[in-house]
Amino acid sequence: MNTYRWLTVMCLAASMPAHAASAFKPIELKDAELADLRGRFVMPGRIISFGLVMSTTWTNSTGATVTGTASMQVNSSTITPQFYVQVTGHDGTGISKQPNGTGTVIGGSGLGTGQGVTQSVRAAGDGNTANNGVDINVTQNGLSPANIVQSGQALVAGQPITGGTAAGQVTVSAVNGGLQLALLANNNQGHALQQIGGGNLLQGTVIQGNSNFINNMTQLNVVLGNPALNNLAQNLNLNQLKGLRTPGS
Repeated sequence: MNTYRWLTVMCLAASMPAHAASAFKPIELKDAELADLRGRFVMPGRIISFGLVMSTTWTNSTGATVTGTASMQVNSSTITPQFYVQVTGHDGTGISKQPNGTGTVIGGSGLGTGQGVTQSVRAAGDGNTANNGVDINVTQNGLSPANIVQSGQALVAGQPITGGTAAGQVTVSAVNGGLQLALLANNNQGHALQQIGGGNLLQGTVIQGNSNFINNMTQLNVVLGNPALNNLAQNLNLNQLKGLRTPGS
């Protein structure tokens, strides 16, 4: 069972059979069942903290750099989940002006229609480095991070947050029920994009100039508790969830 399917089953335990009420055992669900359940049910007390951090950094040949970061942390004290955005960086040495990129990258429209995780790097320049990374960190029997203070500007649907440096401009927005982080590099050096939502994660970079360094990273952090399942209140909650199962599931 791969990590994605295991994590999904742990989080979406509504289909737990009656005989397993005394000890939780992950079971593998069919894709159709997961499509119906995804995002609706969580094992009572099982996930005690969930966090997501998405960041993109672009550093150009003159040392100018820009980083866009969007983060969210949810735990027992969270009232309303909220993404916070920060744009940081600096303008570089200023000793020499970066020449405009002259490369051309065409096509790629199908990359936005992939299912699951889609990652791409396309370059029409020399001396470039680009990384796409997805980390899923699951900690069991852990403790919820205490009094997390998230900094930055709160993201509101329909109100993108922008910022930048001499390296480029970052735009973070809530689109199509998900989160999008787009970075447009200055001097025709290229652009980078990350997007999560609707069951998909997209990471893409297009490089049109030379000597650029780009890093796309999305990190999911889940802390799982290990509460006793013979607690009466928890068993009542499980019985309520099982009552929501469709006939024959």
